[in-house]
Amino acid sequence: MPDYDLIIRNGTVIDGSGAPARKADVAVRGGRIAAVTENLPGTATEERDATGLLVTPGFVDVHTHYDGQATWDERLWPSSRLGATTVVMGNCGVGFAPCRPEDRDTLISLMEGVEDIPGTALAEGLQWNWESFPDYLDALELKSRDIDIAALFPHGPLRVYAMGERAVNREPATDEDIARMRELLAEGLCAGAMGLATSRTMIHRTSYGDFIPTYQAADSELKQLGEALPAAPGTLFQMVSDFEDAESEFDIVHEIARRTGHKGTFTYLDNSERPGFWDEQAKRLEKARDEGLDIRAQVLSRPLGMIMGFSASLNPFSARPGYKALAGLDHDRRMAELRKSEVKDRILREDNENPHVFIAGVAHRFDKMFPFEEPLDYMPDPENAVSARARRENRSPAEWVYDWLLRDNGHSLIYIPAANFTDAIPDILRHPLTVSALGDGGAHVGSICDASASTYLLTHWVREEAALSLEEGIRMLTRQPAELYSLLDRGLLAEGMKADINIIDFDALNLHLPRIVHDLPAGGRRFLQDADGFVATLVAGREIYRNGEATEALPGALVRGARPDPRPAAPQP
Repeated sequence: MPDYDLIIRNGTVIDGSGAPARKADVAVRGGRIAAVTENLPGTATEERDATGLLVTPGFVDVHTHYDGQATWDERLWPSSRLGATTVVMGNCGVGFAPCRPEDRDTLISLMEGVEDIPGTALAEGLQWNWESFPDYLDALELKSRDIDIAALFPHGPLRVYAMGERAVNREPATDEDIARMRELLAEGLCAGAMGLATSRTMIHRTSYGDFIPTYQAADSELKQLGEALPAAPGTLFQMVSDFEDAESEFDIVHEIARRTGHKGTFTYLDNSERPGFWDEQAKRLEKARDEGLDIRAQVLSRPLGMIMGFSASLNPFSARPGYKALAGLDHDRRMAELRKSEVKDRILREDNENPHVFIAGVAHRFDKMFPFEEPLDYMPDPENAVSARARRENRSPAEWVYDWLLRDNGHSLIYIPAANFTDAIPDILRHPLTVSALGDGGAHVGSICDASASTYLLTHWVREEAALSLEEGIRMLTRQPAELYSLLDRGLLAEGMKADINIIDFDALNLHLPRIVHDLPAGGRRFLQDADGFVATLVAGREIYRNGEATEALPGALVRGARPDPRPAAPQP
């Protein structure tokens, strides 16, 4: 009888701890890592030769929005095809539970507006075989899927369930409302929610353009809800904020952590219009650490980049009357109309009317728009901006980008690095109180495709720029986020750990141009992105992808709450 289910031999093991790379064999038995050692004796049911390849833990992505997709889809693309083996959803306070039948459209509008997921896809895809948050987790558990999922309790649905229309109108919560929300939150945490998530940013709107129910919810409401979070391993308070009053906003996370002892985490994006802001936030984080608190900033490993085009959700002309008049046409007919000189001239003369918040900020910033083509450049040179290219051709930038987007029958794209466009990213990621995150897998499906940021961290900052070591980069994608959520049974290649593994051809690792597909329910469109170099991805020792192609294995599970470190005498949270 074989000693193991699988042995991966002769690979370069990057174990996720930050320790130096080493040549070793990795053995798997019963979904767990049984041994990591050089020249491992014994036999296995299956052996894989990983000579010349990296063997790493599976990636742990703690900021996704698969709340809807996970209820209908077995494959959590694009994340699972890009090395993720565990994802956390429910971020930013949006989700679909708890929910009364009469509030379903409200939550769909909330998710459609905040996370750019087609409402028609949500309306058709969601089965609504739940009402409470525990019911929702039970429904998730019934679905087979490729990778593991965990969920935060979203503040938006919680507020709507407790307050009804008053929450939608963003009225203050009464003492009775807060008591009801605390009761529901405690119920969800007991069922396995990872914590509470909220949003306080004006960018997040409903599909009707209204502010979301949690926007500028009273500090006292959040702090009282935070007090309902138990000081238990893995319980977090997650927040996204504009940080206009940075001290006051940070105080919300700080006070919740101080009163309860559990962890806090918030979104940080570098903004060139606020020089020195990272230094301010870092000092706040370090002061909290010195007080014995655990608060981390979530950082994207590349610019937050919107993708626009005639085939995408948005483009610089989306809200111009002449373009909106064609919105109901199928793609080919719309492209035919857009090629007509009289249609083009009309649209170029117009301006946007009531534009989406993303369009409002960038529609005329041609110095911030870049043609998006292979080889992909997420940190482009200003000389390649639309404004610079138009100037060299003695054309108006608007006409230049209009003609660019018509190429390839309207499938050409532009890229707009809207924030985090800085060479300081590696230094920020290296700070001990940050965690690599914010890929937003499952969200902004027609305008952003940042789930591949994990791959970019390795290709750009590790391989091309040598700004991070390979060992640092893998740790940032594996053990570090796993520790943040106290998922201590993964993110590390060590005996007893969950056998979530990537086998990577590091030299071949390469991202391809995002592409629009129409594979959501009701034919909804989204961006997917492929990569070369992922030779195999395994979850619980079972291969789910081989060279980018899905196998039949669907070993993914719902993770309810923290997971202890299975190693003998390992420190626990």
